[in-house]
Amino acid sequence: MQFGIYAPIPMVTVGSPEVAQAAAEALLPLPAGRRDAQYDHGEEMILAAEKAGFELCLFAERHLGNDLSAWVMASAIGAQCQTMRALVAVHPGLWDPALIARLTVSLDRICRGRVALNVVNGSRDDEFRMFGGTVLEGEQRYKRTEEFITVLRGLWSSEKFSFAGEHYKIADGQLLLKAATPTPPEIYSVSKGDRGRDFIAEYCDWWFVDQPKDPATIEDYLRGSEASIADMERRCQRTGRKMRYGLTPFLAVGDTREAALDEAVSSIFKFDPGADRRMIEKRMVPATRAGCVGPAKDVMAQLRRFEDIGAELVLCRLVSSTDNMRRIGEEIIAPMRQTQPIPAHA
Repeated sequence: MQFGIYAPIPMVTVGSPEVAQAAAEALLPLPAGRRDAQYDHGEEMILAAEKAGFELCLFAERHLGNDLSAWVMASAIGAQCQTMRALVAVHPGLWDPALIARLTVSLDRICRGRVALNVVNGSRDDEFRMFGGTVLEGEQRYKRTEEFITVLRGLWSSEKFSFAGEHYKIADGQLLLKAATPTPPEIYSVSKGDRGRDFIAEYCDWWFVDQPKDPATIEDYLRGSEASIADMERRCQRTGRKMRYGLTPFLAVGDTREAALDEAVSSIFKFDPGADRRMIEKRMVPATRAGCVGPAKDVMAQLRRFEDIGAELVLCRLVSSTDNMRRIGEEIIAPMRQTQPIPAHA
């Protein structure tokens, strides 16, 4: 099993005073000589996660938000990592694929061949309008993303590449810079509907599995995820492609399930004492039904069940602190490595 984290930015992080500070200061000049607090926190957490044994960091992107740009964060922090892969989010329709092809191989060479793309097919319409994109619906949105990936892979693998699609056209395109390894960067994505799953099966390397919405029990979560993976396997048989699978559970370790959840909620609450603790608990409980909250032995047993249904990666939702990273590394990741070494990623 591989372990990943989300880069701690306002869009995805709760319970971090540094991220809260960065959000509060976003529209203000910084004091002379001081960096944005979310960068400092992100650097600390990501390097701590790498030391703890995490292998991947997703740099999510929200253009209309106070998050630092995913590409800037990935470049500044990913280059410092020795083993962790940088998974950078990109939205077709806001970026030109030839430009992203070049940015990706540039970062890949800086990061020693450890870069992948998280292609986000949908986004907020206001972001597209604000940043010069074109709002598309349904089939055309998928078609644009398929063409986007086709251009990426064509430029990565060919000396010269031409393409004439509905949304992108390129004549004799070439990159005078190639990826750091013979194998091009992998493509990750997530999509839920029938058309979206067909897109995943035909164009992507990794799928963040469409998991049950608000599952009533841990078994419901597992069986729903298993059914989604089985469905994708059938689609991949038709395309002749191989898919790899990731899940996104909330992960917390404690003496009991209740103690682990209480500690996680308390960690968030103490940095925002004005928040409604009951609402924090209510929002977190569905995320804990993945079964990765509680004693380390129980969490590891659930992760083994994930492996049994075909999952190879858990992109963990967790409390963003160095102590928590270290604890997960010592009590979950290291013991699982000892019993089943992770294979080199493709």
